Amino acid sequence: MTDVRSDIVKGTVSVSGSRKVAHVRGLLALGAAAVIGLGSTSLAAAHDPGWDQVENIKEAATRLAQMQRTQGATKTFGFIDACYRTHSLSSEYTKAFEACIAQDYMETQILTMIYSRTPPDVLKRQGAPTPKMLVETMSRRVGAAFGQYKVPKEKIVAFQRNVDEHGFPLFFKTLFPGAKLPPRPADVVPTQPEAAPGSPTTAPDAAPEKKQ
Repeated sequence: MTDVRSDIVKGTVSVSGSRKVAHVRGLLALGAAAVIGLGSTSLAAAHDPGWDQVENIKEAATRLAQMQRTQGATKTFGFIDACYRTHSLSSEYTKAFEACIAQDYMETQILTMIYSRTPPDVLKRQGAPTPKMLVETMSRRVGAAFGQYKVPKEKIVAFQRNVDEHGFPLFFKTLFPGAKLPPRPADVVPTQPEAAPGSPTTAPDAAPEKKQ
């Protein structure tokens, strides 16, 4: 199998004119837009978080990058699944639960970029998900997570923008020091959830592991 990790480290996926990068941006934008429609307009919706959201996202990004480098994508998705299961038990929207969502969104972005560099027949042969499948399943998880706590649309948009501006760049640079950061997805954010956030996440069974 092609060493997709080395391709990203060299910055070859970050060429602004790349059709593959444009396709990835389009997939992420569609997945993000799907979640906005889920936002609540109810007066009973979640209150403003009592924490520094940007700092929380940055901390989540750093932890995610370290886990990805040492344990690989499959185990990282397992951690995110456990994170959702544990923190969705709270009666209130929490800092820890928000970190789960941020990590899910960032991990999906990086794997979508990696898988977009892999021939479809190779992904099929290895039983790995397509980039479209990764984005669609992430959208359902994130949509369910926000829906559980009736998070308003404008807060979903602000959260996604903070992840794109402050979280993903830090995650990428920590994971791939010296590599060129790919273009950011369009400013839109994640259809109606099909499963509760406590349900198992759909993690790739054949995600590329990170070798040191």
